Amino acid sequence: MRRHPALLEPGTSPHPVDELLPPGRMATVALQHVASMYAGVAAPPLIIGAAAGLGPAQLTTLLAASLFIAGIATLLQTLGFWRIGSRLPFVNGVSFATVSPILAVVAAKKDAALPLIFGSTIVAGLFCFLLAPVFCRLVRFFPPVVSGTVITLIGISLLPVAGNWAQGGNSHAPDYGSLANVGLAGLTLLAVLLLNRFLRGFLQRISILLGMLVGTLAAVPLGKVDVGALSSLPVFELPHPFAFGAPQFEAAAIVSMLVVMLVSMTESTADMIALGEVVERPADDRTIAGGLRADGLATAFGGVFNGFICSAFAQNIGLVALTRIRSRFVVALAGVFLIVMGLVPVVGGLVSLVPQPVLGGAGVVLFGSVAVAGIRTLGKADLSAGSNAIIVAVSLAFGIFPIAFPDFYQAFPEQIATVLNSGISVGCLLAVTLNLLFNHLGRGREVPPAYVPEEQVVALGRVGEAD
Repeated sequence: MRRHPALLEPGTSPHPVDELLPPGRMATVALQHVASMYAGVAAPPLIIGAAAGLGPAQLTTLLAASLFIAGIATLLQTLGFWRIGSRLPFVNGVSFATVSPILAVVAAKKDAALPLIFGSTIVAGLFCFLLAPVFCRLVRFFPPVVSGTVITLIGISLLPVAGNWAQGGNSHAPDYGSLANVGLAGLTLLAVLLLNRFLRGFLQRISILLGMLVGTLAAVPLGKVDVGALSSLPVFELPHPFAFGAPQFEAAAIVSMLVVMLVSMTESTADMIALGEVVERPADDRTIAGGLRADGLATAFGGVFNGFICSAFAQNIGLVALTRIRSRFVVALAGVFLIVMGLVPVVGGLVSLVPQPVLGGAGVVLFGSVAVAGIRTLGKADLSAGSNAIIVAVSLAFGIFPIAFPDFYQAFPEQIATVLNSGISVGCLLAVTLNLLFNHLGRGREVPPAYVPEEQVVALGRVGEAD
């Protein structure tokens, strides 16, 4: 029987992924993870709630549910049980890919939209859970030339998010792109860089959190920290199942959500491979199957408790790469904090005080670190051999098109455009396809072992164990 990596032989020291840090350090780094991903997990429910015409109390319920489910999903991923969870320092939360199809359902169904959305979310979660043992076998198609391309695209696709945050986050706001917003982002970035340069040890590793603190304090005299908003938040609120009505099921909404789920599964697979590279515990088929099962279970659970499709948060991979703190228990504690924020909205409100421009300044370093991890992985591929350079060039180009030109696929049917508008998904699909075309088909054998990591070669012999 195969021993899980987390189970140690007697007398061996733990892998950094399984390391327990002192409580103080653990809590500080966990808070840094929460601060890095809060805006990403809060934005989708707020956008969807506003489109659905929800009042302040209902918006609070929707946001609290997203935080609560993100915490549950993160605990499933980091700690896991049975064959559920990647057992990597993997932060999960609401996927932004859900926003577009959900807004389409809201526009078509008006007041009846949310029960349909939550019903289709439950179906999508169960679909992901059941498909995980099959989908995970895609790991064999991710040699360094593919995984490096995809990881690089993940970082590149996140950089425009940092740019949007740096300008204020809301393009309709009168101060969007103002000198004050961009200057605040620049100050935060400068603080992160200087702290990272001159601090040592643990303080250097939390330079992102300290930099955001500097940026937030600088934002106070500019009137960009709204402490008064905390007074309207309830102190404690339990999640209510089906708070917006019993779930309903309709074929069109379910199909849309299944497409989004497939996109999220592709991105989660790429993110697990990226994180495996960063923490030096390569993600094999069993790891990916467990991670996808956790995504599916959390998504189905979210549909019951007014949440949406769950997926990986790539910005936190950048944080792991930057801090070099790889313990999954640190991220598990971040999951606990997210659950508390969902149950105690006032606590969540404290994190929300960090202005968007401050997050944007920190995001430049976080998201750029992901792209650097991808470039490092590409360094393991022999780009002078065969057509590897062509695979990277074409995949990066088509992955960047929807990032640089958001309307690039506007003439395509909606269901196809949903997939193509994700630069990560289309770049991943192209890289896998081109790698098969150039390095496998018609050669009568697999790619030379030098082009495939040893861990993935071993994984091919275990595909049956993932079921």
